[in-house]
Amino acid sequence: MQVDLTDGRIGRSIILFSLPMIVGNLLQQLYNIADTLIVGRTIGAAALSAVGSAYALMVLLTSVLLGLCMGSGVVFAQLYGRKEHDRMKTSIVNAFVFIMLVSAVITAAAFLLLDHLIVWLHIPKEAAPFTKEYLFIIFFGIFFVCIYNFFSSVLRSIGNTVTPLVFLAVSAVLNIILDVVFILKFGMGIAGAAWATVTAQGVSAVLITVYFFSKAGDLCPKRCHMYYSRELLGMIINNSTLTAIQQSIMNLGILMVQGLVNSFGFLTSAAFAAVVKIDAFAYMPAQDFGNAFTTYIAQNYGAGKPDRIKKGLRSAVFISIGFCAAASVTVVVFARQFMMIFIKPQETEIIAIGVKYLHIVGCFYAGIGILFLLYGLFRGLGRSAVSIWLTVISLGSRVLLAYMLSSVPVIGLAGVWWAVPIGWALADAAGLLYFVFRKKNLLLEK
Repeated sequence: MQVDLTDGRIGRSIILFSLPMIVGNLLQQLYNIADTLIVGRTIGAAALSAVGSAYALMVLLTSVLLGLCMGSGVVFAQLYGRKEHDRMKTSIVNAFVFIMLVSAVITAAAFLLLDHLIVWLHIPKEAAPFTKEYLFIIFFGIFFVCIYNFFSSVLRSIGNTVTPLVFLAVSAVLNIILDVVFILKFGMGIAGAAWATVTAQGVSAVLITVYFFSKAGDLCPKRCHMYYSRELLGMIINNSTLTAIQQSIMNLGILMVQGLVNSFGFLTSAAFAAVVKIDAFAYMPAQDFGNAFTTYIAQNYGAGKPDRIKKGLRSAVFISIGFCAAASVTVVVFARQFMMIFIKPQETEIIAIGVKYLHIVGCFYAGIGILFLLYGLFRGLGRSAVSIWLTVISLGSRVLLAYMLSSVPVIGLAGVWWAVPIGWALADAAGLLYFVFRKKNLLLEK
């Protein structure tokens, strides 16, 4: 199913296009939560801390590949908006070869540097053996993550968000089933959680690849499209590399915060592993809405419709803020109940640390909702460099403030939490000011 986002009702089009992406990532978060819940409840807090730290590292490593796929998707969508279908197919070939080579390099580096990564993350000694065991297995799934996200980006660039959702749903359900079988039935411990995730990732990669070559005939490159194009590869590298840098900076900052959190001890590390899952579940729909907005902007920019871009931005802001406000109320009110999903009731200190975080950060989800829209806007306009600067402002200020405020005795750990919404607000202000003063040039430049 393809959706042309250059015509029709704007708000309705963006919502309908983004819904499958939102549902898909909520399912993905559900199976991430299943990992965390089963590990935390059955193996223990040390294993929970390990999964939390490993998750942060994997997000950093795969963010490079996700950024490359997202950036390539912008090029695909712009060419689709211009009706240049043959050039789009050639760009798919060039992007695929480029991204697969990067994937191979990242996977090899991850295995070679595993011991150094464990030290760099300041993993608590109780969790270090679990983390190493978990990561060694999870690294095998990097290639599968890359394959799935590449073909998803191709399908989404032409408005098809339903098919990637179907395969992600299959993967999510399979992951949860395998978690139960490997950990609870076979007693495989944290290795079982890792193998469940890698197997599910492999299945989703195989399914979407088979679909693309058997059902998406109008997208499949033919022999005449399989050649090196310096122009198209240049466009792909420019957009995808900048997006990958943005994603990497964002997750590198998060990883640095993870290291700081780990320095506060095992209990704080365990609490942070839980709140990161709750956070992601709460604002992931806003992130997916921003990613869908990228395709909307790219198609309309390629079609030369600046007025539709401006109207779409206004609609998207209202929709995102409305959702984020609802998420904030839910998380703040039910913070303790959410923590107790992952943490045993008798672990009162861990729960208290997590509740404090959620009460501070949960109030300000609108800040990151706006930031995701700004990322989508500038990526869709082919100005990914602006998104990088916004990420530097957001994460740079967050990391700096986290280290500064947490060193003040009367503030302590709460300073790490307060640094999050402050970073969002600073980046939002910078992005909105840039758009207001450069709006005319941004919408007319090609």
